[in-house]
Amino acid sequence: MPIPKTAPDLFSYPKYWAECYGTSPWLPMSRKEMDALGWDSCDIIIVTGDAYVDHPSFGMAVIGRFLESQGFRVGIIAQPDWSNPEDFKRLGKPNLFFGVTGGNMDSMINRYTADLKVRNDDAYTPNAEPGKRPDRSVIVYSQRCKEAYSDVPVVLGGIEASLRRIAQYDYWSDEVRRSVLIDATADILLYGNAERALAEVADRLAKGMTIREIDDIRGTVVIKPAVPSGWTEIDSSRIDWPRDIQSLEEAYGLSPYAEVEETVCDSKTGSSSESAGDNDVQPVRIIPMPLHRNQPLDPASTCIRLPSFDKVRKDPVLYAHASRVLHQESNPHNARVLVQKHGSRELWVNPPPIPLATPEIDGVFGLFYQRRPHPSYGNANIPAYEMIKTSVNIMRGCFGGCSFCSITEHEGRIIQSRSHESVIAELEDIREKVPGFTGQISDLGGPTANMYYLNCKDDKIQASCRRLSCVFPGICKNLKTSHKKTTELYRKARALPGIRKIAIASGLRYDLAVEDPEYVEELVTHHVGGYLKIAPEHTEKGTLDLMMKPGMGTYDAFKKMFEHFSQKAGKKQYLIPYFIAAHPGCEDEDMLNLSLWLKKNKFRVDQVQTFYPSPMSLATAMYHAQKNPLKRVSYKSPRLYTPRTLDQRRLQKAFLRYHDAKNWPFLRQALRDMNRSDLIGSGKHQLIPEEENKGQRRSGQRVQSQGDFQKARGGQWDNRHSRTSKSPSSRQKKGRGR
Repeated sequence: MPIPKTAPDLFSYPKYWAECYGTSPWLPMSRKEMDALGWDSCDIIIVTGDAYVDHPSFGMAVIGRFLESQGFRVGIIAQPDWSNPEDFKRLGKPNLFFGVTGGNMDSMINRYTADLKVRNDDAYTPNAEPGKRPDRSVIVYSQRCKEAYSDVPVVLGGIEASLRRIAQYDYWSDEVRRSVLIDATADILLYGNAERALAEVADRLAKGMTIREIDDIRGTVVIKPAVPSGWTEIDSSRIDWPRDIQSLEEAYGLSPYAEVEETVCDSKTGSSSESAGDNDVQPVRIIPMPLHRNQPLDPASTCIRLPSFDKVRKDPVLYAHASRVLHQESNPHNARVLVQKHGSRELWVNPPPIPLATPEIDGVFGLFYQRRPHPSYGNANIPAYEMIKTSVNIMRGCFGGCSFCSITEHEGRIIQSRSHESVIAELEDIREKVPGFTGQISDLGGPTANMYYLNCKDDKIQASCRRLSCVFPGICKNLKTSHKKTTELYRKARALPGIRKIAIASGLRYDLAVEDPEYVEELVTHHVGGYLKIAPEHTEKGTLDLMMKPGMGTYDAFKKMFEHFSQKAGKKQYLIPYFIAAHPGCEDEDMLNLSLWLKKNKFRVDQVQTFYPSPMSLATAMYHAQKNPLKRVSYKSPRLYTPRTLDQRRLQKAFLRYHDAKNWPFLRQALRDMNRSDLIGSGKHQLIPEEENKGQRRSGQRVQSQGDFQKARGGQWDNRHSRTSKSPSSRQKKGRGR
């Protein structure tokens, strides 16, 4: 069946019969609560790795309340004991399906630092207690659900599943793993913000369809035995197609130079729909990637074949190529189905969901929420809740496309904004419901603070665009950059009775902000409490280009504007910049230049970030393949230096904290080896001081030897991947940092 290009209104589905039970005070977590509601069973049970907080910033609450609004009885099993399936039976057998999510954070990132050390706390657990969820929670929970009730469908969702929808590089095991859908033995995976897909899946199951019959919904991933008949397959499984176009043309019977109109292929006369038998079985038409642009293809019945799991597992260059193709097929208005073979099975990735219109997203956030943790937690402190309990999410999505970030891969590049009325209603809800509310709103933002209502000027242009970012290498001329709606929202919010202060804590795209001085003045005058955190991420152009971030000239322009409006408002306020160390393509010399910039500008950063290879991001593909997928990838593509060993990464982090005496011995040796001994001393232009007693070790500090430094800079050393290593498996356990 072709993939639909449109979507029904999110709230237009007929309500399930159980709507007569109405809205629950809390989604039940026990049989006792179910009995109090008069339920004999749940229609849908959500299993989550987070504590249940009935708040629109927690995924399980949004999904649970949305399904409830569709008439379903929804229960929640939060942070179950995964050692056996018994705890997954606490609410009984669901009538329709289990919904499984790892929680608001990826379970591996939640537990391990970028240096692969185990974290001491879990912000999404009562009293921050660690160890309340398993590694790779989605896989473990799904398998336990199947053990509990083998005949109940399991639907995967949330960010952990979303970013593992195809074969993906796994930083923690240092290998490419299969799609999580296969490892979890689940039935279907929903990626991105999943309300649309979930509404369709629940509706079809409620009408009696089997989960195996559901395979054409946008925003879903399923397993098929083969590409369906009648489809056209664009073969992008290799990068070494012969240069001789004529030989390809002859082999596939196609002419890349044929003049064809850019229209949908006629279903009766097009070559993709020729009958292959008495029963109108249509063959799968295969076109090699170099020839597809000049062929009349119906995007609704065209798929792109990615290199198979077996190939990307063994070949990092093919992995980078697959990552590039995936990201180019991310616009829901022109994306095609992706197919990736896993053994004898075909992983079938349907195009992204159609973004929610403003009335639809208003409807989701306007559902009933208690805005508090479930009463069963008593007075326990849940840090993530404390951080967001007075925050408001005003939009979804991000068109920044930063290569190291996975927000775009999850939520998409098209901004979905709430109306002013919806946001104001939530602020009033906070004022009435949050215990001890003092009148302070901790954030009015989202993935990015100032992309609210910023979209393409032309729907047709947006529908055909395949750019990975609307703001890199420069701001697209078709992008709306007026922040008028955001500025008006700030003013309306501040005028609400009982609201004393509104902070803007979400990340700010200062390259967009400088396009609208009125917005910057509004922000600086009313919504900055002395410090504003922004993220230049680096200072060097080569690294910034790989990050897909603007140059420092934009930072300087924003800083000038920020200081001007702060002075005009009579306030002393400061910018706090964030930077990333050890990003793929970042040389040690780049980090040295960054540290010199920090010293020149009198910054001594305490909280620093080392690049974390999260699943599916383009920078993770750079890290694994040491190639740049922002450009066409080939085996002859330039090799990208990537800090991979733990000591390489720690050295770059040390440059960010040049002022920390613990790093001085390491940095001294590094500077000498880089022939930059001129930066060692007490002068204003120098980075770090000389030893107190030259030639001796300072108390409590180990002076790094030349040999140690060579190891850190990529010599023959098997900690993770050395710079000279040829095989991803050449590492020693001692380098794992656990």
